[in-house]
Amino acid sequence: MAHHRADPESASNSKSSSSGLRRSDRFLLGLAPFDRVVFVSHVQPDPDSLGSMLGLAHLVESRLGKPTIITRDGLINRAENRALVEILHLDLVPIEEMAWGANDAVVMVDSQPRTGRHTFPESVPLYAVLDHHDTPGDLEGVAFTDIRVTHGATCTLVTKYLLEQGAPIPEKVATALLYGIETEVTGYPREASPADDAALLKLYPGADKDVIAQIRNARLPHSYFECTLQAMQSSFVYDRLLMSWVNPLPLPEQAAEVVDFMIRFDQIDYAICGGVFEDNLILSVRASIENARAGEILRLVVGRLGRAGGHARRAGGAIPLSSTAPSAIEDLQSELRRRFLKAFKIEDTRGQRLVPLRDMLQNLQS
Repeated sequence: MAHHRADPESASNSKSSSSGLRRSDRFLLGLAPFDRVVFVSHVQPDPDSLGSMLGLAHLVESRLGKPTIITRDGLINRAENRALVEILHLDLVPIEEMAWGANDAVVMVDSQPRTGRHTFPESVPLYAVLDHHDTPGDLEGVAFTDIRVTHGATCTLVTKYLLEQGAPIPEKVATALLYGIETEVTGYPREASPADDAALLKLYPGADKDVIAQIRNARLPHSYFECTLQAMQSSFVYDRLLMSWVNPLPLPEQAAEVVDFMIRFDQIDYAICGGVFEDNLILSVRASIENARAGEILRLVVGRLGRAGGHARRAGGAIPLSSTAPSAIEDLQSELRRRFLKAFKIEDTRGQRLVPLRDMLQNLQS
């Protein structure tokens, strides 16, 4: 497998030094021979991937007049993400139901090939990859790549393309792009570059703020509260690190929801949640300090057990389980706990419960 990292200089430069063309020009020119453009992303697509696919589909349709398809890899379960799809009426084709055409241009956004983050069939060749993650993928043979690790969101890159091409941005597209960027750079410290803030300013006037408010405040399912309760009961604090385990995890995205909630605890710098969903152990990490290296640390901890990646402050991963027996899961979680403590240079101790056991028992009795 060949790994290609984006060159920092070229990643921040929208001009091609060899041709004088902008990246968006070359992206569109390369699509000329194809009949149709199909957009794919990672499993359980998030607002950044959904907004990016929608924005690029609009660019292709408005500038080239070619038909497009936006796909969905896996389910969309997080309440806010489902609200985005439903309220904006996004027409998503499940990846397993795609009838691939012989002359399709396939564009991957917010992910990179062979990183283990998708079920996209490797037999289908990719025309382009547009992403902002530093998780290295196998870009061998991909005609067009634009990997902007300096950007906080892929939606920022897509917004640049639309502005460069002078394409009008409809309200629906502006709303999806704005929310996609917001979700990637939210929290503190913000993982936003000047490019992300510039894109937000351009999109804000044309976005539907009422729809965004509706998405942000999406109603939550019962499983959210069950999951949060179990996470709180199983959370241990080790110095400035908090670890939670949820078995089974009702939905894979709920590991991220747990750490989004836990990282606001004022006595920690890192929150980690792991949980079993079907035959995978899902991992999610959040950090509340500058230069936290969450993605780097999670990749180090997971190693060859599975796949992992992310940014300085947010990261996620998954480990395939050879056995779902309680003893096997407990052994794996113990090994991961040991690896995390070693990575954070924390003494291997039992840790303190976030909620003392006596308090839990007392609450149950009352």
